[in-house]
Amino acid sequence: MYRVETASRRVEKQLDRVHDDHYPRVAAAIEALKNNPRPVGVRKLGGKVHRVRVGPYRIIYSIHDKEQVVVIDKVDRRKERTYKGW
Repeated sequence: MYRVETASRRVEKQLDRVHDDHYPRVAAAIEALKNNPRPVGVRKLGGKVHRVRVGPYRIIYSIHDKEQVVVIDKVDRRKERTYKGW
């Protein structure tokens, strides 16, 4: 089982901005990463960075297999700027 962490306080603020209608699904998807960090539909963005879609939101995260840690790097609605820098 993997441990899920947020990369920074910024990610926690992004989670706070998730619309109430979508928050339960986003939270469930993040929780599910503990058991399977590479679920069906995951896209590898490069290196250790992956993204999973949850409705209009994207969860961008890094997988560190050796330490068994998943680090949530970004949670945002799908926009052009969402993938900037990845």
